[in-house]
Amino acid sequence: MTRLIVATALVLAVCAGRPSAAGAQSASLQAELLKDWSELKPVMMAIAAAMPGDKFTYKSTPAQRDYGQQIMHVAAGNMMYLRFFGGKAPAPAFNRNATSKADILQALATSFDYGEALIREQTDQSMLQIVQTNPFLGPSSRARVIYFLIGHTWDIYGQMAVYLRLNGVVPPRSDRP
Repeated sequence: MTRLIVATALVLAVCAGRPSAAGAQSASLQAELLKDWSELKPVMMAIAAAMPGDKFTYKSTPAQRDYGQQIMHVAAGNMMYLRFFGGKAPAPAFNRNATSKADILQALATSFDYGEALIREQTDQSMLQIVQTNPFLGPSSRARVIYFLIGHTWDIYGQMAVYLRLNGVVPPRSDRP
């Protein structure tokens, strides 16, 4: 087994040093993170806007966050973790206790815009640098912070889809043929 690992490492090292084939494209970590982050914003804005404003206080059970709180949880989480980037873009302020649909949607949009600005400041190398976060995530690369936030957002998206269905609303991405 050890020989297989050594042989695999040797092949990877040799291949990494070879010039790429003519016309081959190389991936950019920063560009891929920016693409994934930027494509998530309209998806989240659509599902957030799908619930009527008078249902933003709907909870599936008493122990759960209400619909508006779910959205604010994403916005606040984005802001909390993005601040660990230490970027030049100023962190926007928003009311974390907002309850109106308009204010909640604005907070969500603002958090994604802030993330986009910070990702645009990065290079592939700086995305791999370790930043100190909170004890939950621990020391992490900037890239890991972004993918953590993307995963967290998709988790909340799934919960929001259930809230919509419980209120007779078809989630925006579910109505496609």
